[in-house]
Amino acid sequence: MTELLFPLGGRRAWAVWATAVFTYLVTVLHRGSMSVAGLQAAERFDISASALASFTVVQLTVYAAMQVPVGILLDRYGSKRLLIAASVLLFVAQSAFSLVDSYPAALAARAVLGVGDALVFISVLRVVMSWFPALRQPVMSQATGMLGGIGAIVSTVPMAAAFHAFGWTPTFAAASVLSLLTGAAVLFLLKDSPYDEPLHRAKQSITQVRRNLRRAWMEPGTRLGLWTHFTTSFSGGTFGLLWGYPFLVQGQGVAPTTAAAMLVLPVLAGLFYGPLVGRYAARFPFYRSWIVLAVIAGSVFMWTVVLLWPGRAPMPVLLLLIVVQAAGGPGSMLGLDYARTFNPTTRFGAANGMVNTGGFIAMLICIGMVGILLDASSGGAAQTLTDFKWALTFQYVLWSIGTIQIVRYRRRARATLARYNPDIYEALRANQIVPLKADTGEFARQR
Repeated sequence: MTELLFPLGGRRAWAVWATAVFTYLVTVLHRGSMSVAGLQAAERFDISASALASFTVVQLTVYAAMQVPVGILLDRYGSKRLLIAASVLLFVAQSAFSLVDSYPAALAARAVLGVGDALVFISVLRVVMSWFPALRQPVMSQATGMLGGIGAIVSTVPMAAAFHAFGWTPTFAAASVLSLLTGAAVLFLLKDSPYDEPLHRAKQSITQVRRNLRRAWMEPGTRLGLWTHFTTSFSGGTFGLLWGYPFLVQGQGVAPTTAAAMLVLPVLAGLFYGPLVGRYAARFPFYRSWIVLAVIAGSVFMWTVVLLWPGRAPMPVLLLLIVVQAAGGPGSMLGLDYARTFNPTTRFGAANGMVNTGGFIAMLICIGMVGILLDASSGGAAQTLTDFKWALTFQYVLWSIGTIQIVRYRRRARATLARYNPDIYEALRANQIVPLKADTGEFARQR
């Protein structure tokens, strides 16, 4: 029988979690490093709006494509090895990006960055699942996302100041060194499990891996999580990762330093939203979808106000837009919570990887389409506010698709759980989360 060496949620657990969160924070900094560098990148590489968007699109495409393979690797090798590999890849990618001066080479560097980024988040969530009691996991997951958002703060105002003071190469090179620090911290401080047994690394055949992936995908709760992540996070991600800064500066006439400071607001708002969403999800898990739908409705409403406003919107309206859509980050974490609720622990990595692709697929679609629509509307000239408003209406397409799918798979997930695991379903209705020990749906019949 395995022995618990360190208590769940104890001091060692907090130390391990802090190390993992530090790694995630630095990763978010790298991910968002283009948020205030878009105008400089367009000048450095002499590229159009759609070509500029391709930096983030390539990065997110690689990230999304890697999520399922990373889930399999996580189940096989554990968080520690993946986080060390991520730190190395992120250092190499940002170092290369700081030095290259050709567009193809810069794209390749962002692709490598996407690979490193893909390894981090679900590895950190595995740390939460391994080191903390089940009832505290929703709150700890929200805290992970919230503190990781500090990296987004560093990638805005400090990065903008660094670009102005030191230039392109020193700024990106200095940022890359942070990943060496995270790699060393993970190597010496992080442990995969609080138990005395070594991490179980099951060797599975390709047939077994495919079967496990198929079961995770066919679970309606996994798809509910995917569409939740898809619909809640893409608007804020599109704004924060690339198009928010140009929209504010070129479209709304906001001063560059003010626009960079405004991009910090989502992180500060997350300090408020994260604990609320985490506590509500832990206390009322059966009604998590209502938070999701409220988050989507808030973003839709505020973007409608801004896009229909005659001319430039007043500063208070722009600030309210940013604060309201910031709820999408904590809201998207509920998608990962669904993966944990509706899948056995043996499929956690695969299911989480699938869910985590949702928001990033939506982001890359939205970021790419906004760039294409901007070029089409402006005809190659400098973009105007009208051009930005026209391009950003594409968000409504993704909101509509995602909301329909959330409602659809919410009904299916509940019905499937009620039919094949009635005890767990009744516990969920009573706002109690019981780990799923068996498959649901068609796979329950095969057991």
